[in-house]
Amino acid sequence: MATFKVVVGDPEAKEPRVIYVKIVESEELKLSEAMKEGRELIRARANPKLIEMLNTPYRIATVRIWKDREKKEKISITVRLEPDPKVPEDTVYVPAGTISEKLSSGEALAEIFRAKAFQIVVEGASAAAFIGKKIGDYVDGSVIGIPGKRLLITGGSDSSGFPMVPTVPGSAKKALLLSSPPGFHPKNEGERKRKIVRGNMISEEIVQINTKLT
Repeated sequence: MATFKVVVGDPEAKEPRVIYVKIVESEELKLSEAMKEGRELIRARANPKLIEMLNTPYRIATVRIWKDREKKEKISITVRLEPDPKVPEDTVYVPAGTISEKLSSGEALAEIFRAKAFQIVVEGASAAAFIGKKIGDYVDGSVIGIPGKRLLITGGSDSSGFPMVPTVPGSAKKALLLSSPPGFHPKNEGERKRKIVRGNMISEEIVQINTKLT
C-alpha cells in the first residue's frame, strides 16, 4: 500500500502577518497517534479574532518557538486551528505533549503565522488518488482535509532522493545530462552533469510529492 509525504505550498501566504502569542498545552486536547506520525495536523484552539488576524482561510498556521535566537535554534510545528471564543486572544491551546517533550515546559512564548508550507502523510484511498498522476496534474484537496481546493502536483522524489522531472515520461529512473534543476544545481555557468532522475508520473516508489494549493 502506497504512503506519501505530501508537501503543500500556499502561494497566497507570501508575507504572512506574524503575531506573538502564548502557547499552552491543554489536557482537554489529545495528541493522537495520527498527529504524532504526521498523518493528521495537530489540532489547536484559538480565539476567532486571532484566526481572523492571521488571514488563514484553511485555518492552518505555523507556530515557531525560539529556543536560542543567537544559535538559530527553534521549534516549528504546523497546527490546524479550531475557533473557540473562550480562548484568550493572545493564547493558543495545543494538545498535551506537543511542546513539553522538547522544551520541558507546557507553556512558551511563540510566533504564529499563516503557514507558507506544510506537510502531511497520506495513505490508503488518499494516497491512491496520486497514483498515475503526473507533474502538472491536479488532485482534489479533500485528500489532505481541504475540500473545495485543488492540489497542483509540482514535483517529487523517491526514497533515494532522485527527483521527478517534468520532461521525462513515465515513472522509471533514467540517467540524464542536466544543466539545471530539478536534479542538478550547477555551481558554474554552463556546467552540466549526468544525474539519475525519475519520470514525471507518480508510482508507489515515490515517497515525497510536492504540491501547491490552487
